[in-house]
Amino acid sequence: MPRGNEIFKVGDTDLGQFADLGQLHERRWQWLEQAVGPAVALPTEYPDGYHVPQHRHSRSQLLHALVGVVLVTTRHGRWMVPPDHAMWIPAGTEHSVEMLGDVSMRSVYVMPDAIAGLPHGLRVVGITDLMHSLIVESEKLPQGAELEGRGGLIMSLLLHEIPNLPERPLGLPFPSDSKLAALCRRFVAAPSPHATIDEWADIVGMSRRSFTRAFHRQTGLSLSTWRQQACLFAALPRLADGEPITRVAFDLGYDSVPAFITMFKRMLGASPRGYMRGSRDNIRVSNG
Repeated sequence: MPRGNEIFKVGDTDLGQFADLGQLHERRWQWLEQAVGPAVALPTEYPDGYHVPQHRHSRSQLLHALVGVVLVTTRHGRWMVPPDHAMWIPAGTEHSVEMLGDVSMRSVYVMPDAIAGLPHGLRVVGITDLMHSLIVESEKLPQGAELEGRGGLIMSLLLHEIPNLPERPLGLPFPSDSKLAALCRRFVAAPSPHATIDEWADIVGMSRRSFTRAFHRQTGLSLSTWRQQACLFAALPRLADGEPITRVAFDLGYDSVPAFITMFKRMLGASPRGYMRGSRDNIRVSNG
């Protein structure tokens, strides 16, 4: 079994050595199950459209999209991970991963009891400047062993920063009820800001009150918030590809560009242009 960073410092050239990327993942997962130490940091480069099938591991995963957009799917819903963000996936969670564009991924695999205060549920978080620097430094360290000195301090600080990362509204949980889930799937395929509670309640034969309670109970979100997050899911990959904001806004059914920008700023704290510029600036600094 390979040790340390022998096969896990993976770049474009290294991936070409594998007839099937699945072989790389199988070897990685086997190695992770035997690795010691509270955290292991591993980088991977993926081509556009690559799909990692359903799997789970005994460590929790902080999946950081350094470049590109990643879509994580579990039975609880879907989460989008754009640049400058990460996905926290608790240990034992079945999940698949899809690459939207070429992806440069940095993952930190954490033992569930590494420190107190680690998140218990799935979430997308913003990557602070400090955490970004810690992840970049951590991947240079020997992996799969107890670290001392500078390396040990880096990994310890990285672990203690995870609970402090700000949660972002980029999750899209699906209801457990099959009729409600079908409505959500149709909306994701053709998102629109004009969907109403009354329309959805009528389709599934429920009163407005019953629908509102059931939807919130099963997703943790109001329909309005869920709808806005679904629109973000549709918008972010297109904005990352450089499509004009005007085209994206009107394609998603917004009556005006300002209305779309207002929704975007409310959900992510910045305008589309400012948000994407910040992600690109981070990429340039990372690769500099």
